Amino acid sequence: MADAPRPPAPVPTHALKRTRDLRRDMTDAERRLWHALRGRRFEGVKFTRQYAIGPYVVDFVCRGARLIIEIDGDQHGRDEGVAADDARTMVLEQNGYRVIRFWNAEVLKNLDGVLQVLGEALRETPRP
Repeated sequence: MADAPRPPAPVPTHALKRTRDLRRDMTDAERRLWHALRGRRFEGVKFTRQYAIGPYVVDFVCRGARLIIEIDGDQHGRDEGVAADDARTMVLEQNGYRVIRFWNAEVLKNLDGVLQVLGEALRETPRP
């Protein structure tokens, strides 16, 4: 029998403040993707932006499908950024989430392709 996902850790107060700050200061790529996802516009599923899961604030999450979308800037391509992202992804996956990452440029230049990947991921993920 597969291990059940761990319950999420309590959300620290600083993470809640950070979610508000990040919602206010979204990147152009995050704003563009949010416009496509918000209000159940995409595949009829609910996405939340800048959502705290334990100590982490993820860019977008569809809690029903346990799908996280991260939009990465250049800093994520450096060795320390890659290592931090890998550790973060491992914790989120241990909590039962699937994490999909896109580069900022990908979202800005090929939103249709990004949405196609997300649609396939949603179809592969059983929903309650």
